[in-house]
Amino acid sequence: MEKNNTVKFQEKIKQLNQETTSYLNEIKKLISSSFQSNELKILSYFTYTTNISHEKESESLIIGTYHIHNIGNIPINKPYICLKLSQDSPFHFSGKYINKNTTLAMQTNDVWERLNDHTNKEEYWLKPVGKESVSPAQIISFSNFQAKWIPSEPYTGSIMGFTYCDEFNDGIPAINQINLSGN
Repeated sequence: MEKNNTVKFQEKIKQLNQETTSYLNEIKKLISSSFQSNELKILSYFTYTTNISHEKESESLIIGTYHIHNIGNIPINKPYICLKLSQDSPFHFSGKYINKNTTLAMQTNDVWERLNDHTNKEEYWLKPVGKESVSPAQIISFSNFQAKWIPSEPYTGSIMGFTYCDEFNDGIPAINQINLSGN
């Protein structure tokens, strides 16, 4: 009887080993095909910090960064962004960007170029200078922009972000936005 049980046990182990090998091969195929597929995926989001004053004549401040993360398997080409402030926003927006007429001597690393009219205080269309594509797993960022305001009266404001590129002409909204209100 023991010999019969030992044979059954060995056969069961052999069957389980074959199943495990089959499962591992299937997993390897799935992983390989996911790396070979030409998936195009972008994740864009804000990170920011606030310094909010509760005194009527003291300045409040947001310091933020807008990130574009290529989480796909192929590069994205000619990226640009739109940062949109809500209508009647109390924010005075500034950041490390240049206008079309800025001389090359004034440009620094990680600078972005403003594409729309510099008098528009609600929309900031920006593209990274010297960056024509974003490789898979790469992140580019519009860093350390500032939005300032003086809370002399009740306020409400938001900053929304949208990412565009040759592959996404209609744009992709950021997964979060900046919203503030106070009295």
